[in-house]
Amino acid sequence: MILWHNPRCSKSRQTLTLLEENGHAPEIRKYLEDVPTVAELRAAADMLGLPVIAMMRVKEAAFKDKGLSKDSDAETLLTAMADAPKLIERPILFANGKATIGRPPEQVLEIL
Repeated sequence: MILWHNPRCSKSRQTLTLLEENGHAPEIRKYLEDVPTVAELRAAADMLGLPVIAMMRVKEAAFKDKGLSKDSDAETLLTAMADAPKLIERPILFANGKATIGRPPEQVLEIL
């Protein structure tokens, strides 16, 4: 079980607390420091079963600054997240061969 975590994000902190309260101790990956590669991001999107755009923070200034749009192709979006990890929606939990975004935090319990 791995949690892509940003300790400055309230939803990410809430998700970690929820997991711990339910007896889980996920491996923490501070993705802003340990930035996922394009291949890891592609694998995450596949595990999430969502379009790449759904795992992005489209309201971040970097999204617009990089000239991205909801119509940008997947490879462009993946590369942008690898270059600017703050564009990655958080938190993302990987467990039992599945992944989910913890928004709302309770959503992570569905894959445990």
